[in-house]
Amino acid sequence: VSRLQRSWKCAGDVYLLGATNSGKSTLFNTLLRSDYCKSRAPDIVDRATVSPWPGTTLNLLKFPIINPTCDRIFRRQERLKEEATKTEDQLSTEEKKYLNQLKKQGYLVGRVGRTFQQQDSSTEIDFDPDLLSYSMDEDPRDPPKKHEEREEFTHNEVKDARWCFDTPGIVKEDCVLNLLTEKEVKLVLPSHAIVPRTFILKPGMVLFLAALGRIDYLEGEKPAWFSVLASNLLPVHVTTLGNADALYEKHAGKEFLKVPMGGEERMKEFPPLVPQDITLRGIGTTEAVADIKLSSAGWVAVTAHAEEELLLRAYTPKGTALVVREPPLLPYISAIRGARIPGTPAYRTKKPPSFVENLRTTGSR
Repeated sequence: VSRLQRSWKCAGDVYLLGATNSGKSTLFNTLLRSDYCKSRAPDIVDRATVSPWPGTTLNLLKFPIINPTCDRIFRRQERLKEEATKTEDQLSTEEKKYLNQLKKQGYLVGRVGRTFQQQDSSTEIDFDPDLLSYSMDEDPRDPPKKHEEREEFTHNEVKDARWCFDTPGIVKEDCVLNLLTEKEVKLVLPSHAIVPRTFILKPGMVLFLAALGRIDYLEGEKPAWFSVLASNLLPVHVTTLGNADALYEKHAGKEFLKVPMGGEERMKEFPPLVPQDITLRGIGTTEAVADIKLSSAGWVAVTAHAEEELLLRAYTPKGTALVVREPPLLPYISAIRGARIPGTPAYRTKKPPSFVENLRTTGSR
């Protein structure tokens, strides 16, 4: 928010653009609750509503951007300094309730919040910079009636306003979501924070992400770690190279691999998995060398011993994109693996650090 306020300079409207399901509506909702937005707007603007179908925001939503005057920027920085020193005991009941909800979904690295709140109309105000958001000819001595129910902004509130728009998003032609039914899409798109799942594979082993992706570890001298970042509703299965084709043939379209679903009839219309060979060279056991992105189903971060050369073969449905991302998005993701689960190639995931501790250590950044 601070960067947006510094760089924007009231130059025009702002649009959130990008591919479908890249988080534009989530960002829009966050900005709506922040100092980027005029303080009364959240009472009027419905938060972005996303339909179950991939990337389809139902309405083109917008909110008026607050004018980042020197006074507002100063007040915002003072609030951020104060928030950075808060402890859990100093939080309000509503804040504690919200933090407990977040703890169940994952952990947060910062906080948004609002510096500028609506003023009580019974209080006499000589000067309120919020009333001077864009129109310098508004009379600050005649504030609007704050408690009056209104469904729209007044003319003076919006006549010179700049707006932040949410957009439906750009549909990618090579996206796996285009191949899925509405029920399948709901399983693929994460609805909660992703819990990374790490597996150790030896040469000759295969990892399946549902029936949407497959990675074969063909050649290498040592085991390597494969960290899956995808919806927690998508199953991950590890088998041997000799059993992989039979496993796919038997279970694709059924509950074991989950997506796609619908049995043999569904798989007749679903594209076959097509391969792409990948060669990677490890950089150490604590840092991933690359991500193998399986279209919009998720990605797998590969961690290998230093200088270890791996030959992999990755599969995605025909017509969808498979991307090798170097450097990886989360290079140290394998470091949060916990103890090995006995008798399996899987690791437990470490419990994340205390939410409030994260809030304290990152709030000033």
